Amino acid sequence: MGIEEKLPSGVLLTTVEGVAGYMRKASFWPATFGLACCAIEMMTTGGPKYDLARFGMEVFRASPRQADLMIVAGRVSNKMAPVLRQIYDQMPDPMWVLAMGVCASRGGMFFNDAIVQGVDHVVPVDMYLPGCPPRPEMLIDAILKLHDQVQNAKLGVNRLAEIELQESNALKALPTSQMRGLLR
Repeated sequence: MGIEEKLPSGVLLTTVEGVAGYMRKASFWPATFGLACCAIEMMTTGGPKYDLARFGMEVFRASPRQADLMIVAGRVSNKMAPVLRQIYDQMPDPMWVLAMGVCASRGGMFFNDAIVQGVDHVVPVDMYLPGCPPRPEMLIDAILKLHDQVQNAKLGVNRLAEIELQESNALKALPTSQMRGLLR
């Protein structure tokens, strides 16, 4: 018999992490970084047909200091990479990054020295969205999956331990140059 049975009905039990996660996921303020054709699909998602406002994303922010979600839509050139990093560094914590499209995720069809082969070489990415360009429905689905990640994120010391675990797992991972089965 737990404490739940002794409480009167209508009393809700939760954790601070649960409440903070719910509030964060329900109020994403995206900073757009539209660089190519994926940006058109991202703008369509904010329009009246798909209406991102129903997920708490009322306005795309022009200032990185007011945003907590960066949507990188399109290919990132080596000239644009420092600008992308500067905007990311200006965003307040906590912040998340969504790589939209195959160009942002892996360089796409542009396998040359002018294009960054994955925006994760510049900023840490929380969600990858495949497609060329991905449909607005796919962007909404990726945002909802990111909502689940944010809802279940840890806080404080628990978050630092979670980050250390993720970093140690990433260091143990096989380098992409040694992976087999990828088209090159």
